[in-house]
Amino acid sequence: MSKNLVYDIHEKPPFSKLIVFAIQQLLAIMAATIAVPAIVQNGMSASAALFGAGIGTLVYQLFTKFKSPVFLGSSFAFIGSMFAAFAGATSTSLLGYFGLVLGAIFAGLVYVIIAVVVKYVGVGWINKLMPAAVIGPTVALIGLSLSGAAINDVFSYGAKETFGTASYFTMTPNAWVSLICALVTFAVVVLCSVYGKKMAKLIPFIIGVVSGYAVALIFTVIGYATENAALQIIDFAPFRALVADGVTLATFLSIPDFAFVKAIKGMADFNWAYVATVAVAYIPVAFVVFAEHIADHKNLSTIIDSDLLEEPGLHRTLLGDGVGSIAGAFFGGCPNTTYGESVGCVAITRNASVATISTTAVMAVLISFLSPFVAFLDSIPGCVMGGVCITLYGFIAVSGLKMIQKVNLEDNANLFTVSVILITGVGGMAMAIGKVFISGIACALILGIITNIVLNKFKKPVTEEKASEENEEK
Repeated sequence: MSKNLVYDIHEKPPFSKLIVFAIQQLLAIMAATIAVPAIVQNGMSASAALFGAGIGTLVYQLFTKFKSPVFLGSSFAFIGSMFAAFAGATSTSLLGYFGLVLGAIFAGLVYVIIAVVVKYVGVGWINKLMPAAVIGPTVALIGLSLSGAAINDVFSYGAKETFGTASYFTMTPNAWVSLICALVTFAVVVLCSVYGKKMAKLIPFIIGVVSGYAVALIFTVIGYATENAALQIIDFAPFRALVADGVTLATFLSIPDFAFVKAIKGMADFNWAYVATVAVAYIPVAFVVFAEHIADHKNLSTIIDSDLLEEPGLHRTLLGDGVGSIAGAFFGGCPNTTYGESVGCVAITRNASVATISTTAVMAVLISFLSPFVAFLDSIPGCVMGGVCITLYGFIAVSGLKMIQKVNLEDNANLFTVSVILITGVGGMAMAIGKVFISGIACALILGIITNIVLNKFKKPVTEEKASEENEEK
């Protein structure tokens, strides 16, 4: 077992702890997983997306022989593709849902094809194409690119203003309450992670979310008692919806609105032009997400001190991600991808047990049927999750910076490669080519790869004699 881990990949915590750890992972990935259907709308179901994420993760674990401790959730990279699937369908039909499933199949097949190539060619070409000078800053960007979302969550109830090119939050009473709840959550997570003993050190996110929720609840109760809307942070609408028609079976149990049911009905409007539209929207994005797949797994490899690209092998992680993505979209409509939030949770808690991830997946499937628990998760204020996300996204960014430490930045080829990735990524160099949206991270990664190849292609190799002379000069 790696000395940095409390639980290694193959270790299984005691059952009581396993359940608690799984709930913590679930809280870490929950907000982002259900956010995708909320953004795309068109009647998409958050509980179905949660069910699909659980199934997709179990598929991924099967393909990776239960050797990769990461959860698969709804992919933000495909949001533009999902919009295109609905835009290309008629507004009165369910063809858009057929497009969601079909698009996920196209994207998954890209992964399968690349996996076959990797199986027979190996991963050496990937290591040359994306060395530490490329992967390190890219991983850092994944965390940094999410920083804005975390801060927006921190001020969920504040008003954002602009002054020239700068933006800021006006500190209204709502904003102050939101900030206090976020800071309490953040402080508890950090204190438990640094000074906690035994279980407290292993479940900092649960303790942090409960603490932040408790503070928000106090503010909300006072707000209702004094009729002060600024203090009413928690929205009880999800709970009221459970009893809107009285206490029935649906108050406790409900079947998610699965995407494949609507997709089957939408097949009645099938046409080849629409298939082409979906293919163009999904396939190019799959190649972009492939690069992020590499970055996530290299990052996770450094955390668990085991190269996942070698064992279980990149071909297996790609197959798991691709087929898992298809399974996730079949049920929830959203293609899945490995989650940075899950990686961050592993890094902070040092719990790399795959049993924990698998239990989280099963729990996600079961909870999608439990109306009260889904309502509770929906009621967690965004500011509370913002406090958690500061730590999660921060750890992802720092993991990338740790990779850069191993890079010789005195070599200008490496220096410019790292520089172009960081500047273009942080600067938000995203673009749309037709219906294909290329994220800032993807643009930065592509430029970084090209820069690295070109600079090293024409760089003269340093001879042993020359290296000796340079060392003597130093």
